[in-house]
Amino acid sequence: MVDIPTLALVVSSALIDSINPCAIGVLILMVSVILGSGKGSPKRLLVVGGAYIFAIFMTYLIAGLGLVYFFSEIPIVIAEYLSLFVGALVILAGILEIKDYFWYGKGFSLQIPTYFAKKIHDYSTEKTTIGGVMFLGAFVAAVELPCTGAPYLAIITILRIDFNAMALALMVLYNFLFVLPLIIILFMVAGGTKISDVSKWKEEGKGLMRLMMGLLMVSLGWILILIANGTINFG
Repeated sequence: MVDIPTLALVVSSALIDSINPCAIGVLILMVSVILGSGKGSPKRLLVVGGAYIFAIFMTYLIAGLGLVYFFSEIPIVIAEYLSLFVGALVILAGILEIKDYFWYGKGFSLQIPTYFAKKIHDYSTEKTTIGGVMFLGAFVAAVELPCTGAPYLAIITILRIDFNAMALALMVLYNFLFVLPLIIILFMVAGGTKISDVSKWKEEGKGLMRLMMGLLMVSLGWILILIANGTINFG
């Protein structure tokens, strides 16, 4: 049976985490290239964009399962301290995101290194075959996971406590909700929405995305710490 507090935590975290500027930005750039090539039929956009989104979904899911296995191999005593460490790390990441809402560009920030950002841009303008965009999606997911994956790490740390079929289903749900905005944007553009309007929305909302992410991460970090010391219990 689904534990309602855990389900609510997974859904709310995934929806906030899904407003991901990097993954959305790459999708917008790639769609722009396809449209500019004169081969941007709705069917082609859906197929190519769908391959990109599916690759992100699978990369995140596989990475999450790998982390669950890693945590399962750690002795319980050490795992408790690991949860405290992860909680503190997630809180720190959240504070950095909140900082960027007020003082973007000042001090350290959670962002993809310039080298990888350039690689992603280059791949976005060159790889428009099915295999190419799936590689691009996997590459984007792998590169951004260490920078923006703190909410996902927090959820994995909670789910691994009693990882069963329901926990696996919740992880799949988290990753589906994570890519849901990409799916919506893809269908909007295929349906006739101007890519410039989507891009404008992304740029205007970037600051709010960071603030929401930051508040989420601080909350998740505290929840992890409270779970680790036995104050609250999920599942």
